[in-house]
Amino acid sequence: MKPLKERRQMISKGHSKLSISKQCNLLSVHRSGLYYKPKSESSLNLELMRLMDEHYTHYCFKGAKRMHTWLTMDKGFNVNHKRIERLYYDVMGLRAVMPGRQTSKRNKAHKTYPYLLRNLKVENPNQVWATDITYIPMQKGFMYLTAIIDLHSRYVLNWSVSNTMDAQWCADTLQQAITLHGKPEIVNTDQGSQYTSEVFASTVLSNDIKLSMDGKGRAIDNVFIERLWRSVKYESIYLNPPCSGVDLFKQCKWYFNYYNNERRHQGIKNQIPFKRYLIKQLKAA
Repeated sequence: MKPLKERRQMISKGHSKLSISKQCNLLSVHRSGLYYKPKSESSLNLELMRLMDEHYTHYCFKGAKRMHTWLTMDKGFNVNHKRIERLYYDVMGLRAVMPGRQTSKRNKAHKTYPYLLRNLKVENPNQVWATDITYIPMQKGFMYLTAIIDLHSRYVLNWSVSNTMDAQWCADTLQQAITLHGKPEIVNTDQGSQYTSEVFASTVLSNDIKLSMDGKGRAIDNVFIERLWRSVKYESIYLNPPCSGVDLFKQCKWYFNYYNNERRHQGIKNQIPFKRYLIKQLKAA
């Protein structure tokens, strides 16, 4: 299969016989990825979300209630708790790293899967992958970023931006990573509705991969990808807020290339993720 960028370029918006949706299905391209249009909210809501996003990276144990207290008593905003709850849980998809209400909302009709990483030693690349979604503030509006990381090497295997938190988008991003890098033994996620959905779960299981999900109220289980979000925001997004979806895409492309191929990581003894990922694979072969 051709790289995602080339498949996007193959789509014709003026095709006489095939709709955009049909072309996207045939080429395995998620439709929302074509447009890169930021979500619209009021200027007040955008400011509140920007502040909450930055505050959360330092104080991820705070839920919507404590965020409301901080915004009203410390920052001087006159807003009610229902507004903050909607933005925090529904729009931004945040969760406190404490037992309590979950970020990515779980759909109770969906099946959940057991957590498989307890006491597991992750010693090889493609042993465990983790994936998550994060909110990205922009100059006007916001978008979402998803990524898949190899826990052994911290190598970012694939990533994508979208204007919706959609299960098919998450499944497509995972399938592209498998096509590029082979399959892992385990994929670990939270219990958000995107990951408990049939479309995502079937993508994992049909590739003969075990699906692991963080326990309720245990966001810390996905700590490595949470650290990735902090890095990309503080080392790129907050320093230079993107002005458009295309700008965000280019910025992420630059950052993840730097993150994978140049940035040294203390958690892996100051090694570079790509080298750690590749060298260990070559030794195993």
